[in-house]
Amino acid sequence: MSRVGRLPVPIPAGVDISMAGTTCTVKGPKGTLTQEIHPNIHVAVVDGTVVVTRPNDEKDNRALHGLTRALVANMVTGVTTGFRKSLELQGTGYRAQLQGQNLVLTVGYSHPVEMHPLPGAAFVVETNTLLHVDGNDKQVVGQQAALIRRVRPPEPYHGKGVRYRGERIKLKAGKKTKGK
Repeated sequence: MSRVGRLPVPIPAGVDISMAGTTCTVKGPKGTLTQEIHPNIHVAVVDGTVVVTRPNDEKDNRALHGLTRALVANMVTGVTTGFRKSLELQGTGYRAQLQGQNLVLTVGYSHPVEMHPLPGAAFVVETNTLLHVDGNDKQVVGQQAALIRRVRPPEPYHGKGVRYRGERIKLKAGKKTKGK
């Protein structure tokens, strides 16, 4: 039995989960999320929890069992508390600012980089060098954060660039001078 898949997902107050065919819909205070469920996996709402089961122990079904349970749990968390990814800008003159809903990054290029939020994601700029991506869909929040980081990933010699908050960059040593 899958260690992740066998655990029931508790349904908090104010959250409604419905199954229509192979589509699971979760409604809550922060919005509505839908997810297609693989036909081999069965999802049922039992006594205020979501129970995910599989028909047999084939390798594919074992993998889908834990995956489906994690996806449903992430949807429940997303519509209740939401998700947040934090990014830091490190480098002289690097800064982030909002223009309407768009994020404008000044990260050492000859031009500012403007980014539009993906549907379901929102930018929050706390300081010039600290920004957050908020949303109720974990996949969209992570994708948007990865797109921001990709604009200027941390370089390995000085560590300048956009990094996730708490991310540790392994710095390389510079050139060694020749001894005389």
